[in-house]
Amino acid sequence: MCGAGGNIARGALLTLLLAPLVVVLDRLGAVGELTLFVLAGAALIPLSWLIGEATENLARHTGPGIGGFLNATFGNAPELIIAIIAVSGGLTAIVRASLVGSIASNLLLVLGFTLLFGQKGFIDRRSAYISLGLVGFTTVTVLIAAAPGFHGDPERRSLAGLSVPVAILLLVVSVIVTRYALRRQWQLFRSAEPEGTGWSLPAALVVLGVATIATAFVSETLVGTLRAFAHTAHLSEFFVAFVIVAIIGNATEHGSAVLLARRGRVMLATEIPLASSAQIAGLVIPLIALISWGFTPLALSFRPVELAAMAVAAALPALVLRTGRTTRLSGAILLAAYSAIAVASYLSGDR
Repeated sequence: MCGAGGNIARGALLTLLLAPLVVVLDRLGAVGELTLFVLAGAALIPLSWLIGEATENLARHTGPGIGGFLNATFGNAPELIIAIIAVSGGLTAIVRASLVGSIASNLLLVLGFTLLFGQKGFIDRRSAYISLGLVGFTTVTVLIAAAPGFHGDPERRSLAGLSVPVAILLLVVSVIVTRYALRRQWQLFRSAEPEGTGWSLPAALVVLGVATIATAFVSETLVGTLRAFAHTAHLSEFFVAFVIVAIIGNATEHGSAVLLARRGRVMLATEIPLASSAQIAGLVIPLIALISWGFTPLALSFRPVELAAMAVAAALPALVLRTGRTTRLSGAILLAAYSAIAVASYLSGDR
């Protein structure tokens, strides 16, 4: 217990030293936007470690499936908040790019690193296919709202109106699928042998919640300085949102998944990016589309490159995970696919 307490103290210290500093500097306007962007990205590193620690201990009380789901939920909460802030500022294209980029980075980059650098083991194949199936369903469904936007103004109000029933359908399906998945995971956990001691359930939840709140504030700074970084680096806003913001914004899930995989918690590690991508696809995207009507209506008019990225992100992991066993070759394949998609996003430029 002393070791666990020491870990909490060190992680909390790192978070307190950097995350609040970023928030204060942002509010005071004490440094330039480019410096803030770099500091915000660095501040997410200790937060990812702390969330990984909390998730591992949380899974001892809930099982890997529900533990991964809770990690994804806490990890995606800041993303939902930041997306709403961006929509209220009229940054609809950036919101769409960052959401699709998050799905691609979770299923190809994070899962790829997890398989490549983690210890070999088995995954919950059915749980993985439930998450990937939800991403695939979302890809096909949003095509209905996206196709009319391939020509003409992709932000026109008629497309935003068309996105409403699509968003409602996605939410209904997501709730049904998530309810089934959680009930199945709980039944599996109840029949399994209890794991060793660790943090108490309340302590793990509190640490996870506090780290998530800190991540939300830091991520707000990150998104707020995105345009300045894109201009300075001579990169398109689409590429910065699709690749850089998606990676840094999900650094908490990225770091915790790889950390757990290195410790041999392969099933829990793979559940994190799978559950996170499923939540973004089935919950965050439709919620933002509906909430945006209180600000600037968001049309689900994704670009062809974005739809292609979602399709690859759903299909390729399903292919490499079909045996239910992790391999380093599978991780290398996923990373190669993400590299190709990142290059495609760079070449695509802004709309």
